[in-house]
Amino acid sequence: MTRTSHLIQELEQANSQLLQSEKLAAIGQLAAGVAHEINNPIGYVFSNLRTLTGYVDVLLQIIDRIDDAESLGELRGMKQRLEYGYIREDVLALIGESEEGIERVKGIITALKDFSHIDETTFQPADLHRGLDTTLNLVNNELKYKAEVVRAYGELPLIDCLPSQINQVALNLLTNAAHAIEAHGRITVRTGHEGDRVWFEVEDSGRGIDPAHRPRLFEPFFTTKPVGEGTGLGLALSYRIVEKHGGHIEVDSEPGRGSRFRVWLPVTQPDEPEEARIPQ
Repeated sequence: MTRTSHLIQELEQANSQLLQSEKLAAIGQLAAGVAHEINNPIGYVFSNLRTLTGYVDVLLQIIDRIDDAESLGELRGMKQRLEYGYIREDVLALIGESEEGIERVKGIITALKDFSHIDETTFQPADLHRGLDTTLNLVNNELKYKAEVVRAYGELPLIDCLPSQINQVALNLLTNAAHAIEAHGRITVRTGHEGDRVWFEVEDSGRGIDPAHRPRLFEPFFTTKPVGEGTGLGLALSYRIVEKHGGHIEVDSEPGRGSRFRVWLPVTQPDEPEEARIPQ
């Protein structure tokens, strides 16, 4: 191996390691958001269980008193004193609220499983809308304080892809959109289908991109975020993933009016595609 080829190989390995670090950073950010989303419903389920414990104690007192009560009037007085009517209504409300909380946790866990699929190495037919919804559920904590999220989905066929990697692209675009919005704004996720290609896009009402920065958007380490708030690898990783899938990314932005990133992907892959897995 010549010195030049050896240096090229070392650069490729270093680039792969840097892109891997961005994936790990995204996972850390995702984990923090998921933890917050799970803590909320778990918190009120736990609170409801403590209240229900007190209610059960009251109800058991009333039931135990049935055999010993000297008159029906005594039981009625006890029920009134212990606020049986209120407890009866509130028990049902607490149970319903707790069920909703557990369903929310189950939904987040299911979305996380759909998002990861870290063992994917070959293309498979996938529902792009499901992947987008999964990613939106996972980054809800990141988005809900910054923007209203609007879904504008078209009719799409299943596409050949590595779903977890396309989810990673959507995650990067959505978090970038949230960071671009300084006050409460809007993020719109659209999809469409043209011929043998599909597309999805993320549009934000944020500050937009300086025209001088456009040529460098997909360069590793390039970022306009303050030091410590961005690695500059998210868009570089997204570019590589989309390129490996035989697609491309379009950018439309105007300072002060927001940005739109559109990802084009082929519906089907060649019978023997180039190895699509991003280096681990």
